[in-house]
Amino acid sequence: MKRMTATYFPILFSILFLFCTNTKQTKKGTTTESLAKKIGKHEKFNSYWYQGKAEITSYELSQNRYGEIRTGRAVNIFVTEDFLPEKQVKADYKNDKNISILKLNTTRKFITGIYPYSIMTSTFTPIPMNQNSIKISYSSQEWCGNTFVQLNNRENFEVNFHSYFESNADKSFTIQKNILENELWNQLRINPKDLPVGTLNIIPSFEYLNLHHKEIKAYTAKVTLQEKENYLVYTLNYPELNRVLTIKAENNFPFIIDSWDEIFSKNGRQYKNSAKKIKTILSAYWSEKGDKGIALRKELGLK
Repeated sequence: MKRMTATYFPILFSILFLFCTNTKQTKKGTTTESLAKKIGKHEKFNSYWYQGKAEITSYELSQNRYGEIRTGRAVNIFVTEDFLPEKQVKADYKNDKNISILKLNTTRKFITGIYPYSIMTSTFTPIPMNQNSIKISYSSQEWCGNTFVQLNNRENFEVNFHSYFESNADKSFTIQKNILENELWNQLRINPKDLPVGTLNIIPSFEYLNLHHKEIKAYTAKVTLQEKENYLVYTLNYPELNRVLTIKAENNFPFIIDSWDEIFSKNGRQYKNSAKKIKTILSAYWSEKGDKGIALRKELGLK
Protein backbone atom coordinates (compact mmCIF):
# COMPACT_ATOMS: atom_id res chain seq x y z
CA MET A 1 0.00 0.00 0.00
CA LYS A 2 1.29 3.41 -0.97
CA ARG A 3 0.60 5.99 1.71
CA MET A 4 1.56 9.59 1.94
CA THR A 5 4.31 10.31 4.48
CA ALA A 6 5.44 13.50 6.15
CA THR A 7 8.23 13.99 3.63
CA TYR A 8 7.74 16.46 0.82
CA PHE A 9 8.78 14.27 -2.12
CA PRO A 10 5.64 12.04 -2.11
CA ILE A 11 3.48 15.10 -1.61
CA LEU A 12 5.06 16.87 -4.57
CA PHE A 13 4.75 13.73 -6.69
CA SER A 14 0.99 13.53 -6.05
CA ILE A 15 0.57 17.20 -6.75
CA LEU A 16 2.32 16.94 -10.10
CA PHE A 17 0.08 14.01 -10.97
CA LEU A 18 -3.17 15.69 -10.04
CA PHE A 19 -2.60 19.39 -10.47
CA CYS A 20 0.00 19.78 -13.23
CA THR A 21 -2.41 22.03 -15.15
CA ASN A 22 -3.51 24.13 -12.17
CA THR A 23 -0.85 24.77 -9.54
CA LYS A 24 -1.49 28.44 -8.96
CA GLN A 25 -3.20 29.66 -5.83
CA THR A 26 -6.60 31.24 -6.15
CA LYS A 27 -8.59 33.48 -3.88
CA LYS A 28 -10.90 30.62 -2.90
CA GLY A 29 -8.34 27.86 -2.37
CA THR A 30 -4.72 26.76 -2.25
CA THR A 31 -3.07 23.72 -3.73
CA THR A 32 -2.22 20.55 -1.81
CA GLU A 33 1.48 21.49 -2.04
CA SER A 34 1.16 24.82 -0.27
CA LEU A 35 -1.22 23.37 2.29
CA ALA A 36 1.11 20.48 3.11
CA LYS A 37 3.96 22.91 3.75
CA LYS A 38 1.76 25.04 5.97
CA ILE A 39 0.26 22.43 8.27
CA GLY A 40 2.13 20.03 10.55
CA LYS A 41 1.63 18.21 13.82
CA HIS A 42 0.79 20.98 16.25
CA GLU A 43 2.94 21.87 19.26
CA LYS A 44 -0.15 21.63 21.50
CA PHE A 45 -1.07 18.14 20.27
CA ASN A 46 -0.08 16.36 23.48
CA SER A 47 -1.62 18.90 25.85
CA TYR A 48 -4.93 18.69 23.95
CA TRP A 49 -5.22 14.97 23.30
CA TYR A 50 -3.70 13.68 26.55
CA GLN A 51 -5.62 15.79 29.06
CA GLY A 52 -7.83 12.90 30.17
CA LYS A 53 -10.91 14.00 28.24
CA ALA A 54 -12.66 13.03 25.04
CA GLU A 55 -13.65 15.48 22.34
CA ILE A 56 -17.36 15.11 21.56
CA THR A 57 -18.99 16.84 18.60
CA SER A 58 -22.66 16.60 17.70
CA TYR A 59 -24.06 17.14 14.19
CA GLU A 60 -27.38 17.73 12.50
CA LEU A 61 -27.69 14.72 10.22
CA SER A 62 -29.46 14.43 6.88
CA GLN A 63 -29.39 10.77 5.84
CA ASN A 64 -30.94 9.28 2.73
CA ARG A 65 -32.48 5.86 3.28
CA TYR A 66 -34.92 4.02 1.01
CA GLY A 67 -35.03 6.99 -1.35
CA GLU A 68 -36.12 9.53 1.26
CA ILE A 69 -34.25 12.08 3.36
CA ARG A 70 -34.22 11.30 7.10
CA THR A 71 -33.20 13.81 9.75
CA GLY A 72 -31.29 12.74 12.81
CA ARG A 73 -28.13 13.24 14.83
CA ALA A 74 -24.54 12.16 14.36
CA VAL A 75 -21.85 12.26 17.04
CA ASN A 76 -18.07 11.98 16.72
CA ILE A 77 -16.19 11.00 19.89
CA PHE A 78 -12.40 11.27 19.60
CA VAL A 79 -10.26 10.06 22.51
CA THR A 80 -6.72 8.74 23.05
CA GLU A 81 -6.24 5.34 24.68
CA ASP A 82 -3.54 2.81 25.52
CA PHE A 83 -3.95 -0.14 23.17
CA LEU A 84 -2.51 -3.65 22.98
CA PRO A 85 -1.47 -4.17 19.33
CA GLU A 86 -1.33 -7.98 19.54
CA LYS A 87 -4.64 -8.57 21.31
CA GLN A 88 -6.05 -5.52 19.51
CA VAL A 89 -8.04 -4.32 22.51
CA LYS A 90 -7.87 -1.40 24.91
CA ALA A 91 -5.27 -2.06 27.61
CA ASP A 92 -6.55 -2.42 31.16
CA TYR A 93 -3.17 -1.51 32.66
CA LYS A 94 -0.12 0.49 31.64
CA ASN A 95 2.81 -1.58 30.38
CA ASP A 96 5.61 -1.35 27.83
CA LYS A 97 3.58 -3.29 25.24
CA ASN A 98 0.93 -0.59 25.00
CA ILE A 99 0.83 1.84 22.12
CA SER A 100 -1.02 5.15 21.96
CA ILE A 101 -4.00 5.28 19.62
CA LEU A 102 -6.62 7.83 18.64
CA LYS A 103 -10.04 6.22 18.73
CA LEU A 104 -13.03 7.56 16.86
CA ASN A 105 -16.46 6.36 17.85
CA THR A 106 -18.89 7.77 15.30
CA THR A 107 -22.64 7.30 15.66
CA ARG A 108 -25.63 8.03 13.44
CA LYS A 109 -29.24 7.83 14.56
CA PHE A 110 -32.29 8.48 12.39
CA ILE A 111 -35.86 7.28 11.90
CA THR A 112 -37.18 5.47 8.84
CA GLY A 113 -40.97 5.62 9.06
CA ILE A 114 -42.01 3.69 12.15
CA TYR A 115 -38.63 2.23 13.03
CA PRO A 116 -35.23 3.65 14.03
CA TYR A 117 -31.68 3.12 12.79
CA SER A 118 -28.67 3.21 15.11
CA ILE A 119 -25.20 2.93 13.56
CA MET A 120 -21.82 3.02 15.29
CA THR A 121 -18.29 2.58 13.97
CA SER A 122 -15.11 2.45 16.10
CA THR A 123 -11.72 3.08 14.48
CA PHE A 124 -8.45 2.57 16.37
CA THR A 125 -5.50 4.38 14.76
CA PRO A 126 -1.88 4.44 16.06
CA ILE A 127 -0.61 7.94 16.75
CA PRO A 128 3.20 7.60 16.58
CA MET A 129 3.41 5.13 13.67
CA ASN A 130 2.76 5.53 9.96
CA GLN A 131 0.57 2.47 9.39
CA ASN A 132 -3.01 1.38 8.92
CA SER A 133 -5.49 1.42 11.76
CA ILE A 134 -5.23 -1.65 13.95
CA LYS A 135 -8.94 -2.37 14.19
CA ILE A 136 -12.34 -1.21 12.97
CA SER A 137 -15.70 -2.42 14.21
CA TYR A 138 -19.10 -1.52 12.76
CA SER A 139 -22.60 -2.28 14.01
CA SER A 140 -26.07 -1.38 12.80
CA GLN A 141 -29.30 -1.97 14.65
CA GLU A 142 -32.81 -1.54 13.28
CA TRP A 143 -36.08 -3.40 13.70
CA CYS A 144 -35.27 -5.89 10.94
CA GLY A 145 -32.14 -7.05 12.79
CA ASN A 146 -28.46 -6.51 13.56
CA THR A 147 -25.35 -6.30 11.41
CA PHE A 148 -21.82 -6.47 12.84
CA VAL A 149 -18.49 -6.22 11.01
CA GLN A 150 -15.00 -6.26 12.47
CA LEU A 151 -11.69 -5.74 10.68
CA ASN A 152 -8.42 -6.70 12.37
CA ASN A 153 -5.07 -5.59 10.94
CA ARG A 154 -2.75 -8.59 11.01
CA GLU A 155 -0.74 -10.13 8.15
CA ASN A 156 -3.69 -9.18 5.96
CA PHE A 157 -6.93 -7.47 6.85
CA GLU A 158 -9.08 -10.09 8.58
CA VAL A 159 -12.80 -9.44 8.31
CA ASN A 160 -15.62 -11.06 10.29
CA PHE A 161 -19.13 -10.31 9.04
CA HIS A 162 -22.41 -11.14 10.77
CA SER A 163 -25.85 -10.18 9.47
CA TYR A 164 -29.50 -11.23 9.51
CA PHE A 165 -29.56 -11.21 5.66
CA GLU A 166 -29.07 -14.60 4.01
CA SER A 167 -26.69 -13.16 1.42
CA ASN A 168 -24.58 -11.58 4.19
CA ALA A 169 -24.82 -14.36 6.76
CA ASP A 170 -21.86 -15.22 9.00
CA LYS A 171 -18.59 -15.23 7.08
CA SER A 172 -14.89 -14.61 7.61
CA PHE A 173 -12.37 -13.64 4.95
CA THR A 174 -9.17 -11.71 4.34
CA ILE A 175 -8.51 -8.81 2.00
CA GLN A 176 -5.34 -7.08 0.86
CA LYS A 177 -4.23 -4.13 2.94
CA ASN A 178 -5.12 -0.73 1.55
CA ILE A 179 -6.01 2.69 2.88
CA LEU A 180 -9.18 2.60 4.96
CA GLU A 181 -11.60 5.48 4.53
CA ASN A 182 -12.61 5.22 8.19
CA GLU A 183 -9.02 5.83 9.34
CA LEU A 184 -8.67 9.03 7.30
CA TRP A 185 -10.91 10.86 9.77
CA ASN A 186 -8.39 10.07 12.51
CA GLN A 187 -5.44 10.97 10.30
CA LEU A 188 -6.99 14.36 9.64
CA ARG A 189 -7.06 15.00 13.40
CA ILE A 190 -3.54 13.67 14.04
CA ASN A 191 -1.75 15.47 11.23
CA PRO A 192 -3.52 16.75 8.10
CA LYS A 193 -0.17 17.02 6.31
CA ASP A 194 0.01 13.22 6.24
CA LEU A 195 -3.35 12.75 4.55
CA PRO A 196 -2.95 10.75 1.32
CA VAL A 197 -3.78 12.49 -1.95
CA GLY A 198 -3.73 11.37 -5.56
CA THR A 199 -5.30 8.42 -7.36
CA LEU A 200 -5.43 5.75 -4.67
CA ASN A 201 -6.95 2.40 -3.78
CA ILE A 202 -9.20 2.93 -0.75
CA ILE A 203 -11.56 0.66 1.16
CA PRO A 204 -14.71 2.82 1.58
CA SER A 205 -16.27 3.38 4.97
CA PHE A 206 -18.04 0.47 6.58
CA GLU A 207 -21.12 2.68 6.91
CA TYR A 208 -21.32 3.11 3.15
CA LEU A 209 -20.41 -0.46 2.22
CA ASN A 210 -23.02 -2.01 4.47
CA LEU A 211 -25.89 0.40 3.91
CA HIS A 212 -25.42 -0.05 0.15
CA HIS A 213 -24.57 -3.77 0.27
CA LYS A 214 -21.24 -3.29 -1.54
CA GLU A 215 -18.37 -5.75 -1.51
CA ILE A 216 -15.76 -5.01 1.13
CA LYS A 217 -12.69 -4.31 -0.97
CA ALA A 218 -10.61 -1.41 -2.26
CA TYR A 219 -11.97 0.89 -4.96
CA THR A 220 -10.07 3.52 -6.95
CA ALA A 221 -10.54 7.04 -5.61
CA LYS A 222 -9.31 10.46 -6.72
CA VAL A 223 -8.36 12.31 -3.55
CA THR A 224 -7.61 16.00 -3.02
CA LEU A 225 -6.87 18.25 -0.06
CA GLN A 226 -7.42 21.99 -0.29
CA GLU A 227 -7.79 25.03 1.92
CA LYS A 228 -10.94 27.03 1.23
CA GLU A 229 -12.31 29.91 3.27
CA ASN A 230 -10.40 28.98 6.44
CA TYR A 231 -11.33 25.28 6.18
CA LEU A 232 -9.52 22.14 5.12
CA VAL A 233 -11.56 20.41 2.43
CA TYR A 234 -10.73 16.76 1.90
CA THR A 235 -12.50 15.10 -1.04
CA LEU A 236 -12.66 11.44 -2.06
CA ASN A 237 -14.18 10.75 -5.47
CA TYR A 238 -14.95 7.08 -6.28
CA PRO A 239 -15.84 6.95 -10.03
CA GLU A 240 -16.77 3.25 -9.97
CA LEU A 241 -19.19 3.80 -7.09
CA ASN A 242 -20.55 7.14 -8.36
CA ARG A 243 -19.81 8.51 -4.89
CA VAL A 244 -18.06 11.64 -3.62
CA LEU A 245 -17.29 12.24 0.05
CA THR A 246 -16.22 15.73 1.17
CA ILE A 247 -15.02 16.37 4.74
CA LYS A 248 -14.64 19.97 5.90
CA ALA A 249 -12.53 20.71 8.98
CA GLU A 250 -11.24 23.85 10.65
CA ASN A 251 -7.78 24.68 9.30
CA ASN A 252 -6.43 25.49 12.76
CA PHE A 253 -5.48 22.99 15.45
CA PRO A 254 -7.16 20.80 16.66
CA PHE A 255 -8.77 20.60 13.17
CA ILE A 256 -12.31 19.96 14.42
CA ILE A 257 -14.56 18.50 11.73
CA ASP A 258 -17.23 21.06 10.86
CA SER A 259 -19.30 19.11 8.33
CA TRP A 260 -19.33 16.44 5.67
CA ASP A 261 -21.27 15.73 2.49
CA GLU A 262 -21.69 12.43 0.69
CA ILE A 263 -23.14 12.46 -2.83
CA PHE A 264 -23.95 9.17 -4.54
CA SER A 265 -26.03 7.84 -7.41
CA LYS A 266 -28.41 4.90 -7.34
CA ASN A 267 -30.75 3.67 -10.06
CA GLY A 268 -30.04 6.77 -12.12
CA ARG A 269 -30.87 9.19 -9.30
CA GLN A 270 -28.50 11.33 -7.25
CA TYR A 271 -28.75 11.50 -3.46
CA LYS A 272 -26.96 13.44 -0.73
CA ASN A 273 -26.15 12.75 2.90
CA SER A 274 -24.83 15.60 5.02
CA ALA A 275 -23.93 16.59 8.57
CA LYS A 276 -23.35 20.02 10.12
CA LYS A 277 -21.74 20.68 13.48
CA ILE A 278 -23.95 21.65 16.40
CA LYS A 279 -21.55 21.73 19.35
CA THR A 280 -18.13 20.52 20.50
CA ILE A 281 -17.28 19.84 24.14
CA LEU A 282 -14.42 18.21 26.02
CA SER A 283 -15.55 15.73 28.66
CA ALA A 284 -14.47 12.64 30.57
CA TYR A 285 -17.88 11.29 29.59
CA TRP A 286 -17.24 7.86 31.16
CA SER A 287 -17.52 9.53 34.57
CA GLU A 288 -20.78 11.32 33.68
CA LYS A 289 -23.06 8.36 34.39
CA GLY A 290 -25.39 10.15 36.81
CA ASP A 291 -28.44 12.25 36.03
CA LYS A 292 -26.22 15.36 35.97
CA GLY A 293 -24.75 14.06 32.75
CA ILE A 294 -28.07 14.64 31.01
CA ALA A 295 -27.25 18.34 30.96
CA LEU A 296 -24.30 17.59 28.69
CA ARG A 297 -26.61 15.82 26.24
CA LYS A 298 -28.80 18.91 26.15
CA GLU A 299 -25.71 21.06 25.55
CA LEU A 300 -24.86 18.87 22.57
CA GLY A 301 -28.41 19.09 21.22
CA LEU A 302 -29.06 15.38 21.79
CA LYS A 303 -32.38 13.97 22.96
